Amino acid sequence: MSTAPTVTPERSNQTVRKTYPNYKVIVLNDDFNTFQHVAECLVKYIPGMTGDLAWDLTNQVHYEGQAIVWVGPQEPAELYHQQLRRAGLTMAPLEAA
Repeated sequence: MSTAPTVTPERSNQTVRKTYPNYKVIVLNDDFNTFQHVAECLVKYIPGMTGDLAWDLTNQVHYEGQAIVWVGPQEPAELYHQQLRRAGLTMAPLEAA
């Protein structure tokens, strides 16, 4: 009786890196925050936010009911979400992008 030779698969030395998911920070429309307050909060708490973009997003919140104001890694998303909520903005729960 002869047995077939055993072939061991080659091990790959490459490390497979999975990226962490991004999260969306979403501001919701409400009846008590002014356009000015929403825009000022976006400029104050979202890095790189310009006044013009803040006004565009504020209009989107008003007319469409919500706007995604930032997308990125979970930890900063949680920080920006918390800061905007503490400033009185109505926030949707964080969700994976």
